Amino acid sequence: MKLLLAIDGSDESYEAIRALPYIQCSEAVHIVHVLDVPTPPYPMMVPEVSQELYATVARNMREDGARLLKQIVARLPMGIGPVTTHLPTGSPADQIVMLAEQQNIDLILLGTRGFGPIKERLLGSVAHRILTYAPGAKLIFPGPLKALERILLPLQGTTDTDQALHFLQQKPFREPPTITLFTVLPHTKPPWPVDAASTEQMEIHALRHAQDFLNDTAAKLHALGYRTRITTAFGTPVEEILETARSWNPDLILIGSRGRHGITRMVLGSVSHALLHQGRYPLMVFE
Repeated sequence: MKLLLAIDGSDESYEAIRALPYIQCSEAVHIVHVLDVPTPPYPMMVPEVSQELYATVARNMREDGARLLKQIVARLPMGIGPVTTHLPTGSPADQIVMLAEQQNIDLILLGTRGFGPIKERLLGSVAHRILTYAPGAKLIFPGPLKALERILLPLQGTTDTDQALHFLQQKPFREPPTITLFTVLPHTKPPWPVDAASTEQMEIHALRHAQDFLNDTAAKLHALGYRTRITTAFGTPVEEILETARSWNPDLILIGSRGRHGITRMVLGSVSHALLHQGRYPLMVFE
């Protein structure tokens, strides 16, 4: 795998470094610190003075950024793979996405501070935009990754399963964790009138079908060397995923990125975005 660590010097961004011992050795590690140089805040300033001020700020930020990258490289665990550092200037999200595309990155790691769910949905944060637009898998840290022994993997159909099996087949983790396979069944009633007993029988049938689906996936993961457990729930995806996470306390939530893309996905959201907003667990999103 090719890794990309996005570092901004915040405490949250250092979680990406602390997580590296749990990630499989890579063929290349790229570390990027983007210089988001502010423009002078005085519109009536003489252009020459404005340009000189901008150049001075940019030079100081570049020197600080170079020192930060040097410190980050010194903190990397031994044997992580060959390292390349990048210090571009521009929009952090745009530069990270561009670098991920250019280098064919398999996994992006970054911490997130965010704006809170409402403001972030309107304006976007770096983590939100990377989750939406960047290629490959993303590992985002709303909270610390203290271990990697227990993973919660929500699945909602064969597309999710195929993506998950393809991703896990690459052995992205140094030690195979125990994976809880989880699916959420909606409380739906047919359009025709039914009694309570009939509704219960339909839910029992749906539950058995879901358990067969998860058991089949578990067997395939066993063949890849993973330990598994399965669980199901009735309700809405985000609420039930978070409730299961609270009861089982996984080290990481692993989820596929399906459905909406681009502007529609940014405005309306998705399960992975909602988990980023509402959860406190490290979140890995695969495609």
